[in-house]
Amino acid sequence: MAPRALWKGHLKLGDLDCPVALYAAASSAERVSFHIVNRKTGNRVRREYVDEESGKPVADDDQVKGFDLGNDTFVTMEAEEVAELVPASDKTLSVTRYVKSDHIDPVFFDRPYYLGPDHGAADAFAAIRDSLAAEKAVALAEAVLFRRLRTLAIRAHGKGLSANTLHFDYEIRSPEKAFAKVPDRKIDKEMLDLAKHIMKSKAGAFDPARFDDRYDAALAELVKAKIAGRKIKPPKRRREGKVIDLMEAFRRSAKGEDAAKNGDAKSPRRKTG
Repeated sequence: MAPRALWKGHLKLGDLDCPVALYAAASSAERVSFHIVNRKTGNRVRREYVDEESGKPVADDDQVKGFDLGNDTFVTMEAEEVAELVPASDKTLSVTRYVKSDHIDPVFFDRPYYLGPDHGAADAFAAIRDSLAAEKAVALAEAVLFRRLRTLAIRAHGKGLSANTLHFDYEIRSPEKAFAKVPDRKIDKEMLDLAKHIMKSKAGAFDPARFDDRYDAALAELVKAKIAGRKIKPPKRRREGKVIDLMEAFRRSAKGEDAAKNGDAKSPRRKTG
């Protein structure tokens, strides 16, 4: 089943106009999820908005958005008033400039999407994709998406394009404040060399297939056990030992990585075929 486009419009680079379709690049739909049910009846329960003071349910027509002024005082906004502020959309992704991919701080990346050609625009699409790949560049484009004017970072991605919406500058918290309590330390050369050695021993390619969502797998196993009517023992939590000597901990880690690496090298390979 072909994926459903979330948005369709035109990718515009100067005079070049390419019809494109935007698709979700990530989904959490496969994760184990639960509903809230009544323990006594087994029926699903629904949430209901109630007045904070009276405790009485509030009808849908009486629910409005409110901006908190403090001291439980709100400025109310009608749905029509908010809708009028949504920017007008011309269904255009307008490229404003190009930057090198390593010039964008990863903290600005928001949601990932795929961009593909639409309505037989294969040639124009391929020209945009291949030029971005050749220059190892990212196109920054603006469009009204999901009620807001957003900036997207667009880059070549295999046969298509990937597009990440970017956070606004005001959404990014100050790193200076986050690291304000980090003390200045000058690391001993031996300790630094050991740390580098450990990093090199674990060097490898990025392989997301190796990422292990243990919590979701445990939830799935618990559901299966419940259906089968059997009990499942919770995994034992590993005790974390206290590090007394940091240098000694680095030395043990380096030796452990070397032993593991040598063990892999000495282990016989299975014959295939």
